[in-house]
Amino acid sequence: MSRRIALLAVSAAAWCGFVAVIVWTMAFLAGVWLPRTVDGPARIPTGWAVAVDLALLLLFAVQHSVMARRPAKAWLRRHVPAELERTTYVLATDIVLALLLALWQPWDQAVWHVDGVAAYGLWALSAAGWALAIAATYAVDHLELFGLRQAGWGARPRPDAGAPGALQVGGLHAIVRHPLMTGMVLAFWATPRMSAPHLLFAVAATGYIAGGTTFEERDLRRTFGDAYVAYAARVPAFVPGLRVGRGGMAVAPSRRGQA
Repeated sequence: MSRRIALLAVSAAAWCGFVAVIVWTMAFLAGVWLPRTVDGPARIPTGWAVAVDLALLLLFAVQHSVMARRPAKAWLRRHVPAELERTTYVLATDIVLALLLALWQPWDQAVWHVDGVAAYGLWALSAAGWALAIAATYAVDHLELFGLRQAGWGARPRPDAGAPGALQVGGLHAIVRHPLMTGMVLAFWATPRMSAPHLLFAVAATGYIAGGTTFEERDLRRTFGDAYVAYAARVPAFVPGLRVGRGGMAVAPSRRGQA
C-alpha cells in the first residue's frame, strides 16, 4: 500500500508541477502578474542576454529530445519503477521549463506593438491557442500523457480497447493532425507586444516543434504505413484546410505524447 501511495503522490506532484509551469508560461509570455517576463526588465547586456537565452532553449531541446529516445527510455526503466517512467519525463520537463522561465534574460528591443481592436484580437488568438493546446491533451488520454494512469490514477485501458497497430483518429485529430502543436505555436506568436526576446522564444520554440514533428512523422510512418499516408492525405498537419505536400504525422492516441 505504501508503494502505491508513493507512486500516486510522485505522479500527482509531477502533474501539479506541470500545471504550475504552464500557468507561469502563460503569464511570462503575456507580460502580466510577474516581476520578470519574456519582455523585461533587462538586467544584463544584450549580447550576454542572447547567449543565456539560447543556452536555456538548447537545454530544453536536449532534455525533451534525448529523454524521448529509446535508449534513454531503456536506461530509465533500469533505474526507476516502470510506473514512473513517464512521470520522470514530466518532472524533468517541469524543472527545465522552470529554469528557462526563472533565468530568462530579456533585452530592450521592440518588434511590433499594436493597440485597440487589433490588440484584443491578438489576445483572443493567444487565449484560443492555449485553450486548443490544453484541449488536445484531453483529445487523447490526458492521464496517460502525464504519467498519471501508469502510476495508478484511473483504470488501465481494456486490452480490447483498440487493435494493436491500428491507426486511431477522431475528435480534434480529425480536423488537424497536430492540435497540441497548433495551439502552442498560436499562443507563442499571437501577442500585441512582440519584443526581440519574445521573438527569439517564438522562433526557437516553433523550430523545435517543426523538427520534433519531422522525427515523429518518420516513426509513425514506419509504424502505420499506408494508413498514415491515407490519414495525412485527408487531414492537414497544423492549419485546418491547408495541406502542404504529402508528408505529415498520423496520430495514434496510444502514442501521442510519448515523445
